[in-house]
Amino acid sequence: MFKMNNYRQRRDSLEKKKSKQKLSDNIKKKIETTMIGSLSSIEKHFGFLWENENLSLEQREKYLGIYNDLRSEILDKGNHQLRNVDAELSNYQVIFEGYNYHFSINSNHLKGE
Repeated sequence: MFKMNNYRQRRDSLEKKKSKQKLSDNIKKKIETTMIGSLSSIEKHFGFLWENENLSLEQREKYLGIYNDLRSEILDKGNHQLRNVDAELSNYQVIFEGYNYHFSINSNHLKGE
């Protein structure tokens, strides 16, 4: 009986570690996606400032420099939050319950009605 309990405890412990790592990976991916998406939106809406050939080279370089500073700040803050994910999750026990699918079955349909 002792061996079985020990096996279950190890299996449960491993499952909790895997669940926590899965949650950590998913949260980090969402943070990264938010950072990259934000940068993409900024480029889409303000890229004309540093790509506009009607502006002087000096103006375009100024705008590009501002964008690069902003980009660095966003990535630095996002990376800081990425590092905080595991520290925050260390305070929790995580159990992945799996994906649940619910199917409704109309009993009238089964009866041929």
